[in-house]
Amino acid sequence: MDRSQDWINEAEGDLEHARKASDGGFQNWACFSAQQSAEKAVKAVFQKMGVVAWGHSVSDLLKELSKSHQVSNDLINRALELDKSYISARYPDAHPSGSPRDRFTIDEARRLINYAEQIFRFCSVLLSSI
Repeated sequence: MDRSQDWINEAEGDLEHARKASDGGFQNWACFSAQQSAEKAVKAVFQKMGVVAWGHSVSDLLKELSKSHQVSNDLINRALELDKSYISARYPDAHPSGSPRDRFTIDEARRLINYAEQIFRFCSVLLSSI
């Protein structure tokens, strides 16, 4: 069963959540939601290909995808940065002190949202060509 549309819809929703969280001052959640958007967008492509993709590393997923589709190193590097917020944006013990809410900046959130948007667009184009 092809659930790729469900995955890309969730990716789009996570991207919207990232924007709203950033506007609301929750930069850590904006970064996490950006990572989630990118992850789900890539998983949508795997779904369309009939492949089950496991894991939460966007960079690892894109590297795997690059075995069958052209994926730029720039996109993989952006995914590496997104991956860093998967745990650290949510758990206080991921930092030596303070809460994640105090550890993420508006500039960082904007950058990661932009990276997620790029990955979302890349995956959307791939989905339409598979």
